[in-house]
Amino acid sequence: MIKFNSSSNPTIGVEIEFQLIDENTLDLKNIASKVLGDIDKKFSNNIKCELFESMIEINTGICSTVEESERDVKQSLSHLEAILKHHKADFNCSSLHPFGIGNNQIVSDNPRYKRIMQDLQIVGRRFISQGLHVHIGIDNSEKVIQVNNALRIYLPLLLALSTSSPFFEGEDTGLHSYRTKIFESLPLAGMPDHLNDWKHFVSLTEQLQKAGIIKAVKDLWWDVRPHPGFGTVEVRVCDLPINYKEIFALVALIQALVVKIKKENPYPDIHTQILQSNKWQAARYGLEGVFVDPITIQKLTMRKAIENLCDLVEPTLISLGSEKYIKIIEKILKKGTGSNKQRELYSASNNFKHIIRLLKEQFYQ
Repeated sequence: MIKFNSSSNPTIGVEIEFQLIDENTLDLKNIASKVLGDIDKKFSNNIKCELFESMIEINTGICSTVEESERDVKQSLSHLEAILKHHKADFNCSSLHPFGIGNNQIVSDNPRYKRIMQDLQIVGRRFISQGLHVHIGIDNSEKVIQVNNALRIYLPLLLALSTSSPFFEGEDTGLHSYRTKIFESLPLAGMPDHLNDWKHFVSLTEQLQKAGIIKAVKDLWWDVRPHPGFGTVEVRVCDLPINYKEIFALVALIQALVVKIKKENPYPDIHTQILQSNKWQAARYGLEGVFVDPITIQKLTMRKAIENLCDLVEPTLISLGSEKYIKIIEKILKKGTGSNKQRELYSASNNFKHIIRLLKEQFYQ
């Protein structure tokens, strides 16, 4: 029987996947194992390997506030940047490298990743994408299922706010989040089904394990999932915002949304086709997409739906001490996301390297 290690407070855990790039060519650079070999031991739980040698992951500890998670990531990133200089490298912050080639990437020397790549073949080799994962603590197993079900409605809005993957292998995909479509090609990935209760989730997971389809819960690559070991709900739908402040505005929004939903009555079971349609609109059109309210079937612009979401959670953001992040969300709605910015820069320069350099210069601004 899978046990849910409940969290008494809405704690925060943030996982951010970064690209490792050569400082001269700005192409993806397969150096993660070398970099990790230079990491100070006190950061061993915060800076970790990912699927490819050209990726690295930053993890926070268990944080009580968004500001604490922000400081946690900044410490790890500063340490990482210092090490990368010795390897004539840097990190890039977007969900897809604009011209990196999947076949040029080396799989990390990790048994789980080797097993996954052996299974996925070409689907895995094209999976050179990075995302933002946010864990929020939940106090009991039934509540985590209630929250997991309800969050599915809002996942397209979180995706629309974070899109940063318009280019892939040197081509404009026409989408704002091509990472989303790459991710959905994986088995057991994407929008999860409605779960009746904790027992339903445990039964499903144990059946998948017994059948040999998954080894553990972490093999459920859903857009949102309960995490029994951490005692959290984990939101995995977001692209990686190109700006440091925007990353934590998304974290603040997600924390407040979870806290708000947890206090509400359970949401009705929503037909997955409506959720999938909204998600497609976010991936394809970003903030210019259309959102259909799954409960009222009212059609809204994506921006209006996000404004409604902000109105819904604003009192909770204030109670959590995170009201300053509202202005950053408003700025995204006005100026656009990372995908908008990358297209603007490419239109002006026709040069992917120029995009990468400028985005890095503006990352902390």
